[in-house]
Amino acid sequence: MRHPVSRTRALAVGLVLAAAVLSPSGSAQAAADQYEWAALGDSYTAGGFVGDPLPALGDASRDGCDRSTNSYPDVVNGELAEFPPGKPVHLTDVSCGNATIAHIAKDKQKPISPVQPPVDGWSEVDPQIKRAQLNDETDIVTIGVGGNSLPFGGMLIKCLEEGVGTKSCREHYTNPPEGEESIQDKLARVQDEYIEVLAEVHQAAPNAKVITVGYPAVLPDEASDCNRLSLTELGSIKHADIDWLRDDVLKQLNSTIQRVTNFFGDRYVDIYSSSVGHDACQPADTKWVEGICGDAADHWPSRLPGTLLNCGPIGKRVTLVHPNTEGHANTAAPVERAIRIALLER
Repeated sequence: MRHPVSRTRALAVGLVLAAAVLSPSGSAQAAADQYEWAALGDSYTAGGFVGDPLPALGDASRDGCDRSTNSYPDVVNGELAEFPPGKPVHLTDVSCGNATIAHIAKDKQKPISPVQPPVDGWSEVDPQIKRAQLNDETDIVTIGVGGNSLPFGGMLIKCLEEGVGTKSCREHYTNPPEGEESIQDKLARVQDEYIEVLAEVHQAAPNAKVITVGYPAVLPDEASDCNRLSLTELGSIKHADIDWLRDDVLKQLNSTIQRVTNFFGDRYVDIYSSSVGHDACQPADTKWVEGICGDAADHWPSRLPGTLLNCGPIGKRVTLVHPNTEGHANTAAPVERAIRIALLER
């Protein structure tokens, strides 16, 4: 399939020319010879299994966050290097698999990478705005986070468990047992946390343009597209629960992120619309999201530590409903456009 980022090349060239015309000259330009971009987020930003590990395997600076080549920050960074928006852009990518909203600005995180972990586990890492060293010279901040704060992954696992019996995970989360938040309460909490994190980001980087990135269409418009016997899709999740996860969870999560973003006057990048029809239940040459098990880089495990999940017998690796290389390329295109436009507005 044609690389989606290539669709932005004509626009990129146009914006490069515009930036050259509008860029200040002389001492003002010399005062800042590059733009500073910080990429914050979870595994949908970091990439995980879509390319070579960043830092590389064996590098002492590995932190367990599973950033990789071919992630959308990496793809966009390559495009900005080839067509600089007036001057070079320096990327600081501190995204981290399993990050929640709290890990962006408030809490330290204990990474959980299954790839060659240290014997005593990964060390905690600082909140991402601290790791990225946001300040008044930061020009762009992109943020892709929120799913783990529900947590969407945990809800998928619950739906898998309920799918092998007669119960519904929709019922579990709409009329929850004692000690479990309802989906309405989860979304309300995520909204409050997102408001807090955007306020923290703006305080840390007062001059930056902030761009939030939504989640792709990981679930099909028609739940009947999914084969409930296939781990390369969504496994045992009931079709009715897939419809509920799509409409009442994933779409509502994106709407929450967009609503808070608009409140702050920031820019929201919609990934969902362009990815419809490329979900985890589509054929291998069409899907932009791998299923429970899927295709991944050679270093990625086929078993999930601490669980019974083993994708090895079907020749796959543990991908847990995450974007593949094409999915990240699709995300990269509108993120690149948003960054270029935001830099022109500075």
